[in-house]
Amino acid sequence: MTDTVHVIGAGGRSGVAVRRALLAQGRAVVPVVRNGARYEETLTPGERSNPLLQLPRIADLTGATDVLATALADATVIVCTAHARNIPALLEAAPKEARLVCLGSTRKFTRWPDAHGNGVLKGERALMQSGRSGIILHPTMIYGAQGENNVQRLAALLRRLPVIPLPGGGKSLVQPIHQDDVTASIIAAIDRNWDGPHSLAIAGAVPVTYRDFVLLVARAAGLRRRPVITVPARLLIAASALLRRLPGFPEIGPDEIRRLMEDKNVDIIPMIETLGVRPISLGVGLKRLFSGDEHHADL
Repeated sequence: MTDTVHVIGAGGRSGVAVRRALLAQGRAVVPVVRNGARYEETLTPGERSNPLLQLPRIADLTGATDVLATALADATVIVCTAHARNIPALLEAAPKEARLVCLGSTRKFTRWPDAHGNGVLKGERALMQSGRSGIILHPTMIYGAQGENNVQRLAALLRRLPVIPLPGGGKSLVQPIHQDDVTASIIAAIDRNWDGPHSLAIAGAVPVTYRDFVLLVARAAGLRRRPVITVPARLLIAASALLRRLPGFPEIGPDEIRRLMEDKNVDIIPMIETLGVRPISLGVGLKRLFSGDEHHADL
């Protein structure tokens, strides 16, 4: 078991979860963050007094490489929860012998590439070509993290709609993964002695249609059941351009709507066999997410 782990992005959603999980296991954490004040806001009283949590080291993956190299100079295991596009900078700054555990995204598989997906591909390519020991984990849509805006944004939208318009009737497959399973996968990857670079997709227990996903979110959020209607993607794109100007409606871009037509399911057998992590079901995860939500009433 690794005693000390450097966590890049320790003030972000996945970074906070990993930081707390490591401390709960009695491991020392070296937080590497871009914004010290924002990081301080994420600390609990228990963390502030925990001697295993070292003082944050301020470094920007997009900044001077020597600053990042200084922050990582004593690292043996590095978890990078920052966007995968920054992996080339990490490889340049990290000690050659340090094992790396990075977060990517299954967005890399999309037929509608964007800056996010292209950045993931860039980071993965850099890691695989580096020959360095470590892994890049590609989660599907993450939900359940403190401050996440995937499921919560969807629930906020559903509260405003009398019907649920879905392209293709919502027949495409999705396989969201709870933050707890992302965290467990990262911890398992930390404890594995990787030989060379690896890449692995991680996902929820079973795929569901997007229609069922939306209905499960609505139920978990305490909303009344709404009818699902099939709407052409082009009409949804036009409608979203108008609705996002209204207060209370989340912004949904054209590519997001197009990606609703893609299957986003992955085989989790490699995840289970490699990391020993069996993800929770979507129903259990959503119940866990909304159990502390005060906004259960149908608005």
